[in-house]
Amino acid sequence: MKMPLYDEDFMQLALEQARLGANANEIPVGAVLAHHGIVIAKSHNLSIQCNDPTAHAEILVLRAAAQHFNNYRLEDCELFVTLEPCAMCAGAILHARLKRVVFGAFDSKTGAAGSVLNVFDSTKLNHHTQVTTGVNALECSHVLQTFFQRKRQLQKAQASPLREDALRTSEARFCNLPDYPWQATFVNSLPALSGLRLHYLDIAQASNSATVVLCLHGAEDWSYVFRHAIVRLQQDGVRIIAPDYIGFGKSDKPKRESVHSLEFHVSYLMQLLVHLNLHNIQLLTQGWGRELARALLSHAPERFNLQVAVAEMSDDNNCLSEQERIAMVEAPFPDRGYKAALRALAQKV
Repeated sequence: MKMPLYDEDFMQLALEQARLGANANEIPVGAVLAHHGIVIAKSHNLSIQCNDPTAHAEILVLRAAAQHFNNYRLEDCELFVTLEPCAMCAGAILHARLKRVVFGAFDSKTGAAGSVLNVFDSTKLNHHTQVTTGVNALECSHVLQTFFQRKRQLQKAQASPLREDALRTSEARFCNLPDYPWQATFVNSLPALSGLRLHYLDIAQASNSATVVLCLHGAEDWSYVFRHAIVRLQQDGVRIIAPDYIGFGKSDKPKRESVHSLEFHVSYLMQLLVHLNLHNIQLLTQGWGRELARALLSHAPERFNLQVAVAEMSDDNNCLSEQERIAMVEAPFPDRGYKAALRALAQKV
């Protein structure tokens, strides 16, 4: 007989949803709805993706559960959510006649279960939902704090001045890329960069995984080439780091071809590994990324899991759809001036 889950277990499921939301650049709130200890629905915030101010995690699981039961009343159900519900969600919970709502972190700005107001405590309402607070509160708060901290870092990095000898591709060219929903991370403080801005993906960093997969793209590509591999790696619960080399993708692009030596690219990538304190690294490479992988292994073998073979991706981009081709080939490089790295590495390869 399957044992029923406890509040903490359901909240862990909600936290998984919150992290998925963070990776999709949504405010990381996750929710799970259960009926007699069985999960009926789970979701995270989708307001940005859906352009819908009502698409909070709580509302989405209420909608899904109502469809499941073919009934808008959910009287024997419990809802577990990582953040204190707002007034909209609290009202929906009461209308659904939920038996109980359990939340993790308090929301001092919009919380409607005791922080700003307490909808559930009103004696004038004809239904009263039991409220349990503070379940896994620190972990729920940490997911939110990490998300907004990275948002602030991103805004700071995006505001960083551009060197006169470099170009920076407009963010507008990367909007609505197919199958590339992850939040951008930038750094320009590594000494080897000399003020250039480096872009990289850092996915599932909140999972506390001991394993890191470093994705190194080819001489004509950028981190977008790993979009499908990243989805598969996320299912394995590993942390994924996928940089765009200087001159590629969302990173700054020096105008001079002479910048692009193997030593230059290895130097700032090594500093990135130190900056992020990465160990037990496995490698996923593509094209010229294999050269970088060999150089990084020779510089710091202690950071890599040498028991695991370096995985290699095919260089074949012939199966790209037109949308994918534009994202891969055209989005980072508006004109010839942005392609110094492509020209330089084409000669080396």
